[in-house]
This record gives sequence, structure tokens and C-alpha cells, in this order.
Amino acid sequence: MSTTPSRTTADARGDVVVLLIGMRVNHFRAVHQWLPVMLAMFRMLAELKKDPDRGLLSRVLLTASPRTYYVVQYWESKEKLYAYAGAPDAFHHRAWARLNRLEKGGKIRGHVGIWHEAYIVPEGSYEAIYGDMPAFGLAAAHGQIPLERRGRYAKDRYAYRSGEETREPKETKETKETESVREGA
Repeated sequence: MSTTPSRTTADARGDVVVLLIGMRVNHFRAVHQWLPVMLAMFRMLAELKKDPDRGLLSRVLLTASPRTYYVVQYWESKEKLYAYAGAPDAFHHRAWARLNRLEKGGKIRGHVGIWHEAYIVPEGSYEAIYGDMPAFGLAAAHGQIPLERRGRYAKDRYAYRSGEETREPKETKETKETESVREGA
């Protein structure tokens, strides 16, 4: 992964779907309890990588502490995220069923914690800047463009709306209207 010189931003358009999903090791010695959970996450990510039509655009593996591991995932749409989560043919379905059985049987409770947070971020509620970075995070999911295309300042990037780049600037429209009135007079 090579760096992109200068400053860039993510080429995200429309709403952005972000899923944070992870686990916490509550008892390090209970490896037989938390390791299968961790391996299941890797297996789901491999499955999603093999089938891009499921909608996962990009992911970043992170650690918050020696106990807590998580993945930031960027999805094509909330519909594709929901579809994967509930798909009977997906590994997630089997892993979740197994986890529920172990939890109900009291075999996993207390040894490993699991969590997720999902966000649908409307256009105009996100912005990004990268300096001398390869495509990362939102830019890895949606592409990376020169910063100037969305604005030098965060307020400009927040104000960006997809589809507006094909419209003429307001001043040009007013100028054309004024010119047509003059030509018609």
C-alpha cells in the first residue's frame, strides 16, 4: 500500500454505513472460549472479501487494549448489511446461532464480551482528510480524491452534496439569465 502524496479526502457520496463490531477478552486463561469468537470474525471477513456483492466495501482491524479487539466496517448500504446479518447461507448466521447456544447454556457467559454499533451517517454529516496516507478508512471504502475537489476546510467538505458537481455554480446561472434578458431586449 503506497502513500498518496499531499492531502486527500474520501470520495464518499450519499449516506455512509459504518459498523463497529468487536469482542473483549474477559478472562485471558479461557482461550477456548474467546479464541473461537475471534476466529469466527476472521472467517466472516474472509467470506465477505470473497463475495464483494454482499456489500462490505472496506474494513480496518483495530485493538483498543490487550483485551478489546474490533473491526470498523464500511458497507455499501444498510440493506446489504442487514441482508448479510440475516442470510441463512452466510457464516454469520451459523456463528451467531452457536454463540447464542453457548450463552444460553452458560458456557461462554463472563469469558468473552461481544458488541457492535451500527451507524447510518447522512451525507453532510461526515468529512475526512488524509495527509500523505494511502487510502484508509472511509477513503479505502469509497475512493480517495485530492482535497481541493471537496474543499480545503472541514466546513466545505461537510457542505459537499453528491450530484452538485455537475450543476453549474449559482453565479453562472444568474449570469446566463442576465445575458439572456439582455439578448432578448
